[in-house]
Amino acid sequence: MLRVALAAAVLAACGPAPDPAPRGPAAGWPTWGGDPGGSRYSPLREIDRENAGTLEVAWTYHTGDASPGRGPDKRGKTTFEATPVLLGDALYFCSPMNRVFALDAETGAERWVFDPEIGETEIWARTCRGVAVWTDPEAAPGAVCRDRVFTATTDARLFALDAATGLPCPDFRGGAAVDLREGIGDIGPDEYGVTSPPTLIRDVVAVGSMVGDNRRVNGPGGVVRGFDARSGALRWAFDPVPPGTPAPPPGPEGAPRYHRGTPNAWGVFTADPGRDLLFLPMGSASPDYYGGQRGLGDHYADAVVALRGATGEVVWSFRTVHHDLWDYDLAAQPTLIELSREGVAVPAVVQATKMGHVFLLDRETGEPLYPVDERPAPQGDADGERYAATQPVPTFPPPLHPLRLSPEDAWGATPWDRNACRARLARLRNEGIYTPPSVEGSVQYPGVAGGTNWGGVAYDPERRLLVLPMNRVANVQTLVPRDRYAARRAEIVRGRAVMGISPQEGAPYAVEHEVLVTPFGVPCTRPPWGTLLAVDLGSGEVAWEVPLGSARDIAPVPFAFDIGLPSMGGPLVTASGVAFIAAAMDDYLRAFDVETGEELWRGRLPAGGQATPMTYRPRDGARQLVVIAAGGHGSAGTTLGDSLVAFALPE
Repeated sequence: MLRVALAAAVLAACGPAPDPAPRGPAAGWPTWGGDPGGSRYSPLREIDRENAGTLEVAWTYHTGDASPGRGPDKRGKTTFEATPVLLGDALYFCSPMNRVFALDAETGAERWVFDPEIGETEIWARTCRGVAVWTDPEAAPGAVCRDRVFTATTDARLFALDAATGLPCPDFRGGAAVDLREGIGDIGPDEYGVTSPPTLIRDVVAVGSMVGDNRRVNGPGGVVRGFDARSGALRWAFDPVPPGTPAPPPGPEGAPRYHRGTPNAWGVFTADPGRDLLFLPMGSASPDYYGGQRGLGDHYADAVVALRGATGEVVWSFRTVHHDLWDYDLAAQPTLIELSREGVAVPAVVQATKMGHVFLLDRETGEPLYPVDERPAPQGDADGERYAATQPVPTFPPPLHPLRLSPEDAWGATPWDRNACRARLARLRNEGIYTPPSVEGSVQYPGVAGGTNWGGVAYDPERRLLVLPMNRVANVQTLVPRDRYAARRAEIVRGRAVMGISPQEGAPYAVEHEVLVTPFGVPCTRPPWGTLLAVDLGSGEVAWEVPLGSARDIAPVPFAFDIGLPSMGGPLVTASGVAFIAAAMDDYLRAFDVETGEELWRGRLPAGGQATPMTYRPRDGARQLVVIAAGGHGSAGTTLGDSLVAFALPE
């Protein structure tokens, strides 16, 4: 009997392993920012701080849309910044060529592709950050276009697609696209389009625009419009001029026209459907570096604007910069959180900025939840310009980026390199943050890329931690008098300078741009040049900060020193305490311990990961997947490609 029992035990031990514990319920990523409030937070816990180091590639999909560009200036080069969204069991995203893809969310298998045929337009750098999905609550299950995918293109068209087939919805403008150029007026090559996903609030699809920087004083306006999500009819238009400003005369057949030179909202919007509020991160008015002729365009520039979703009516606005002369437009998506104050949950808006400031605002009124100081700002002497006397600076959290780069702070790989930076800094106007552009050349620090750019922040509500990337590279902005512009531009075209120049037509000055670098071509600022940090919103203090990015993919000889590189892209956080981010100018996706900043894992990507990852479990019991676009950034010069890569724990 004993032998029989032992044999049974051996057979049981050698038999099939018991089923693993259930992985848990499905969890989605329905919008670009993870939820309508843009928190980039997932409740998933399968990938945690103990097992993240074992992540491996689950599948890879290739879009076929990657191009190094044409001609000496690489016009049309691709930048793959898309973050997919999940609806049902399918992923939806767009390529730099504005093609829209639907994939099986578990396997990555292609279901359909929609091509808007944008053609060989004069697009400087092709990109599409994402699409939006919407389910019509009034449509019957299985009805055509009950589930819709909305996408807007770099040639300024808005499409509604059937999520099941990828075909244009027949009831949305009769199956045609909305022409977003209507009412804008004169548009030059590469001057007007859309690069960010539309935003749904109830049954309205809202869309902003990308307006080419620094082309001219009277550039296309930044009107934001809301369209009926079913029919495509215009429901409202927010023309960002002071309240009470008369509308321009209507066009043919009474079609509306919009003011020119106004600030645009090119980043991603945020929605609070329960309050019927839409939050816009507004840019600066045209042109960026000279404001003497802006007039009406300054009123909503660099402001968080809350609109009524149903009507487009302005509920409140909050300016983060006065009379912007630095291209400090709001790039990051506003993030909605519940902020605990004295034991009371307060609905709040978090707005990160290129200046390294984080503003915490009351969601319903726009009032700062903590004091914001108005501090004296440097003044300038450009002809016809005016200068803001003060600039707003938050006190909680305090500024997260250094506010000045002095000659003593200059860095170089060698003493000769460092001394060259110190000498250059001593010759430039350099009065700290908000030093205005000047004819002699002015230091801009934080630089034009931030601080924090469009990647924005992620918020862990359990730990009250705000996680965000930070760039620390300086620029130099030099005003070029109009009568010297043609000659200076010719010098730059002939390669006699490493800088770019923007015309700012109609203004008395063009503007010359450069990154402040050593003779060896590396930043004059001390490394790290890019970091990832977490802010404790209980105390307002920085909980941790670590370098983000390795020099492996940009150094003349490969080495993996984690020096910290500039980034484009954002983080996500999970309930298990893991933060994921790629973004840096290398070919890695990384996982960090959200409580300590310790790196838990890095996964090699086939190209640059200058995008924001997303995570989901497509069905009950399936593996948790983390997905990132790996296609590189044309302007940053990272490795180009066409891959969407999914990572998961081993089966």
